[in-house]
Amino acid sequence: MPNYDVHFLPIAEDDLNEIIDYILADDPIIAMSIYETFNDAFERLSEFPHIGSTPRDPQLERLNYRILVVESFIIFYVFVNDTVEIRRILNGKRKYDFLF
Repeated sequence: MPNYDVHFLPIAEDDLNEIIDYILADDPIIAMSIYETFNDAFERLSEFPHIGSTPRDPQLERLNYRILVVESFIIFYVFVNDTVEIRRILNGKRKYDFLF
């Protein structure tokens, strides 16, 4: 089974770093655990890029976005040209209509 490349947009990298830094300030052990959980999710996406669900938002669906929930966060990504492109990683409670 092929593993596909996983590429992060710079803003998605920033999202991940901000999440980990925020949690790290409060509890380093939890921060490391969540970081490992994210890495596991990225590995699963490299193996099974269609594992995420289609968003309910019609505009995101038209743009071929998929979402994967990790803990209380949502990974927004697309699968294009055999590459998983991570576009954003946001808190699940956050509104995301600004993505379009």
